[in-house]
Amino acid sequence: METGGFSFYTENDGKMAEAEQRKIDYLESRLDYTRPESILHVYDKAIEEQLFRTPVGIQYLKKLQDFLLKQPRIDKERVRAIPLYDVYGESRKKAVEGDKKKQRAARKREQEKARFQISVALNILLALALVFMFFISFFSDQPNIFNYERALQDKYASWEQELTAREQAVREKERELDIDGLDSLAEE
Repeated sequence: METGGFSFYTENDGKMAEAEQRKIDYLESRLDYTRPESILHVYDKAIEEQLFRTPVGIQYLKKLQDFLLKQPRIDKERVRAIPLYDVYGESRKKAVEGDKKKQRAARKREQEKARFQISVALNILLALALVFMFFISFFSDQPNIFNYERALQDKYASWEQELTAREQAVREKERELDIDGLDSLAEE
């Protein structure tokens, strides 16, 4: 199929070129070449939205680019290069395979990044759990590595107080018995 002086290998490519030719005709009917800033805006918009992909559209972009580069009021650095979407020097199959490899590598990097983030989150949770366990252990009433000495001292102190109280009671009873025993002996 032929369009715009180019012969296309597939009918779909030819139809795409025809659609681009209609876009070109529409733009040409509306563009004001006396206002280079508006031409630059249309040129940038066509590149950003990838309006032209066939040689017909690329040829039109080249025409606009040449016009803009000749304008003294337009800074040459503002005129962007025309991106090409076809692959030259390689078969399309190799280019597609290369793109697929890049996509797989990007997906793998994203998965590794997600795994790393999950790992960091789990490590933080485990560290917080460990801190919480130490906190509970430190302030617990049960004997543990942090408070065993104090717990044992408290336990022995309570035993000592209990034993002292019992000894005191036993001594008092002994005194009572000895006093009662002496009184009864003295009466006889």
